[in-house]
Amino acid sequence: MDVRAKLKELGHELPVASKPLAAYVPASKTGKLVFTAGQLPMVDGAIPFTGKVGGEVTQEQAKEMAQVCALNAMAALNLVDDVDNVAKVVRIVCYVNGVPGFINAPFVANGASELFMAIWGEDAGVAARSAIGVAELPLNSPVEVELTFELK
Repeated sequence: MDVRAKLKELGHELPVASKPLAAYVPASKTGKLVFTAGQLPMVDGAIPFTGKVGGEVTQEQAKEMAQVCALNAMAALNLVDDVDNVAKVVRIVCYVNGVPGFINAPFVANGASELFMAIWGEDAGVAARSAIGVAELPLNSPVEVELTFELK
């Protein structure tokens, strides 16, 4: 599968992987698995919307930012193996920086899940998932996503 062509068809492109903000690597490969570090919704070196979901950031904006995080995670994977070698999206963990009482983290996480389903379909694109509300995220990001991919 040509993932870049599929992304283009969906109106996206594979971004350049962001440089780590601290002492870690963007992705780590072991055997047929690639684990990504948590990815922020960086676009051209900045986060388009900052703050808490349900406050300064709407649920819809946060869902879009989860999709950006997913694209950034694919870019991180591409540092250690070719994104075209993905056999399956195994696990998605989505952290949502919400206002107290915000309970719609699963809606936000759908930004990542729906992108992968559009790329790889129902079998390879549907993953186990956690959507977790948190008090704060780095750089006041509304969302952060980490992924586990299985390679062919």
